[in-house]
Amino acid sequence: VQLVESGGGLVQVGGSLRLSCAASGRTISNYATGWFRQAPGKQREFVAAIAWRTYYADSVKGRFTISRDDAKNTVYLQMNNLKPEDTAVYYCAADRQSGNYYSVSSYDYWGQGTQVTVSS
Repeated sequence: VQLVESGGGLVQVGGSLRLSCAASGRTISNYATGWFRQAPGKQREFVAAIAWRTYYADSVKGRFTISRDDAKNTVYLQMNNLKPEDTAVYYCAADRQSGNYYSVSSYDYWGQGTQVTVSS
């Protein structure tokens, strides 16, 4: 499956963005799909995932929402109340249902990433 992210950009503190992850080649609902992010000098970290239910990192609970549109074969990440510490490159990834949705190593396919910058 090929994944292409879009929707990143520059936003002020407290603002919102919606990231999209468009899948091709396979039906995205056959995979668990996750969002990860990587800030400069830091390791890639889990943000959210959707499989039979949704999963979130504590740092984004209540602010971010992951969803999937099966008709469009696309997964979204709605990000509200953005903070400077949310600044990172955001990646979507697909997992052939390993069951460990929080781990980078569980995911088999990755997009190229989209930059999110939150200015204060």
